[in-house]
Amino acid sequence: MQQIVRAVAMAFNNLPRPHRVMLGSLTVVTLAVAVWRPYVYHPSEMPPVVQNTVELDNDGQHILLPEASEPIDQPAPEPEDDTPADEIDKDVPGASDTHDYVVSTGDTLSSILNQYGIDMADLSQLVKIDKDLRNLRVGQQISWVLTEDGRLQRLSWELSRRETRTYDRVGNSFKLSSELQKGAWENQVLTGSVKGSFVSSARKTGLSSNEIGSIIKALQWQMDFRKLHAGDKFSVLMSREILNGKSEQSQLLGVRLRSGGKDYYAIRADDGKFYDRSGSGLARGFMRFPMVKQFRVSSNFNPRRLNPVTGRVAPHRGVDFAMPIGTPVLSVGDGEVIVAKRSGGAGNYVTIRHGRQYMTRYMHMKKLLVKPGQKVKRGDRVGLSGNTGRSTGPHLHYEVWVNNQAVNPLMVKLPRTEGLTGKERANYLAQVKVVIPQLKLNQSQ
Repeated sequence: MQQIVRAVAMAFNNLPRPHRVMLGSLTVVTLAVAVWRPYVYHPSEMPPVVQNTVELDNDGQHILLPEASEPIDQPAPEPEDDTPADEIDKDVPGASDTHDYVVSTGDTLSSILNQYGIDMADLSQLVKIDKDLRNLRVGQQISWVLTEDGRLQRLSWELSRRETRTYDRVGNSFKLSSELQKGAWENQVLTGSVKGSFVSSARKTGLSSNEIGSIIKALQWQMDFRKLHAGDKFSVLMSREILNGKSEQSQLLGVRLRSGGKDYYAIRADDGKFYDRSGSGLARGFMRFPMVKQFRVSSNFNPRRLNPVTGRVAPHRGVDFAMPIGTPVLSVGDGEVIVAKRSGGAGNYVTIRHGRQYMTRYMHMKKLLVKPGQKVKRGDRVGLSGNTGRSTGPHLHYEVWVNNQAVNPLMVKLPRTEGLTGKERANYLAQVKVVIPQLKLNQSQ
């Protein structure tokens, strides 16, 4: 045995020093593991359990939650609940359940309808029965109607002024029908002077409610039609389809409005949008996000969101940004504050109307920095983010509404101030030279 030990010791001493250190360390660790025995606590030896309940307020709960957002089983209050109606909307009633969209460069049917949270399965069914829907052209108009639960009920596609295709829901699919117009299109100029409201004055010239609505939308970024004065004048160029002596449909080609000694123009281009006499865009540009820095989206837009427990629909008509309390909240565009108050579910919130078609809402704020009736510019601070109302953590709930329909703020095409360029601008300016001389104001009125 001694010889064996002596031989092992000689062999160990002949190893290089790094090897001797490593082998020695492994030997020590092996022996330590072999002799270690964990001590097992028996229930009789454990000390009495001390329970302590810690209550957190709403501002403290968020640190325990993976997301800052709103309860999933309760929908946010809708603008119709407390948003004051505009008197012009009352004078020019529209189909509140119908949405219209003019196809722009780069648009596809999917990119358009995805903004409104429409199911992809419906889009697949539409393209399945009409492959032409894959080839939308700039300037074409699409309109659709949704069911109460946000599903697509009907889609209309205006291929040209003569052909319109309609797709009506039948079960889980759609039925296609096509309508061809047979009348002759004629251009007509209608002039008038404001006496009372613009809407009533326009009706006296023979303009329909839909035609008046298109005029108001065309000039929405330049003119507040509620503030026109008696004696202000307007001239409108309409293209109307006449069948059996009656106007079947119409299209606004250009409008001129003189108010306070200044002329305002809006002329339709081939892309279906309106520009001024030089081809510059009329819309006021929007920011994509209502804050300087980008924050994590804790809850996305989902108009058909279901409660996983109850199975009930609890729509989420905006996006939630998880952000620290006190972060400045900015108006995404020029507009007028129509609501700034505290509400039960929304907490401190602000609603801003931008032009005639757009509205934005900002909820759960700690502090409001604006008042109803106040005019704001893009980038102005409207409040400080917080955790008020129905909220599980500090966040901002942000909504965008277009024509009284909620859209996905992260995907919706927002107004831009860019004008026409290149060949499109050259074609437009040639068209302006034809339209402008026709928009004469009747000085005798």
